[in-house]
Amino acid sequence: MKSRVIDLRSDTVSQPTDEMRQAMFHAEVGDDVYGDDPTVQKLEKLAASMIGKEAALFVPSGTFGNQLALFTHCDRGTEVILGEDCHIFEHEVGAASIIAGVHLRTLQTVSGKMDLQKIKQSIRPEDLHFPETSLICLENAYSNGAVVDIDYMKEVYCIAKEKNIPIHLDGARVFNAATYLGTDVKEITQYSESVMFCLSKGLCAPVGSILAGSTEFIEKAKKKRKLLGGGWRQSGFLAAAGIIALEKMTTRLHEDHENALYLANGLKEIPGIKVDSTNNHINLVFFQIEKTNRTPEEIEQIFKENDITIFAPDENGSMRFATHYWVTKEDIDKVIKLMKSILIDE
Repeated sequence: MKSRVIDLRSDTVSQPTDEMRQAMFHAEVGDDVYGDDPTVQKLEKLAASMIGKEAALFVPSGTFGNQLALFTHCDRGTEVILGEDCHIFEHEVGAASIIAGVHLRTLQTVSGKMDLQKIKQSIRPEDLHFPETSLICLENAYSNGAVVDIDYMKEVYCIAKEKNIPIHLDGARVFNAATYLGTDVKEITQYSESVMFCLSKGLCAPVGSILAGSTEFIEKAKKKRKLLGGGWRQSGFLAAAGIIALEKMTTRLHEDHENALYLANGLKEIPGIKVDSTNNHINLVFFQIEKTNRTPEEIEQIFKENDITIFAPDENGSMRFATHYWVTKEDIDKVIKLMKSILIDE
């Protein structure tokens, strides 16, 4: 019998639950491009309601949703203000220059926050030589594990409103952010004109994300989704899992956060490991192996031989572990024990 594998690479590896699989099998479907899929319609209506927007659109991925937002908000040749280490800039293959045809003006961040004064200064005045500032992008929770407070989001929103510039929120893990802040997710999303969030990360759906905004914005985005090849057909099979993700999986994210803290505290006890506790807000644990005789490849292989899947440390010894629905405290105990054996008994 094949051993169960513990996968700590990301919450994107989370498998659909048995309930999701049953829902997908029995889903009522239609052609969504023609607006005929009742399960997609139910998902989009539920998502819009939960996130506090007029309308929502089911899209293939988080990157697709973010880039569709830029493509819908911005005219070609305009400029977008965003963090220098945010997902849209760092991990979306330079798509903004190809799809939306926009220039990205990046600002330094501290725990996911751009300096408010720098944002004000970066908004372009009317000038023959400058591109127009068409959008400001925020991210919450941030890719480094930090959750941005609501007061900060409100301040950025006020700056943008004063200049009549929309805000797009990359909320891939926005339900994690709301869980950490102990608030309804709408308290976060109210300070953006559009928001993208993933169903396929910690919410366990197999495929898909949501882009939400005003009815007018989503109607415009729907045509551009089709242009990009994202027109779903009988996608209700996937939407059925997304409905369960929203109705049930959003309410248990605190368990992943608790497990991440448990993991972080366990790693702290191991000599030679330095855990980044600054942004340990959600289900992501960042740490550094400060000294070892093992190569990154050897460490990855030892974990693999013990049925644990990880990303190898980078050249500086930095690593990230992610907790999710399929990672238990017993799994974490096994991970910590193995890491101790690697670093202490080497």
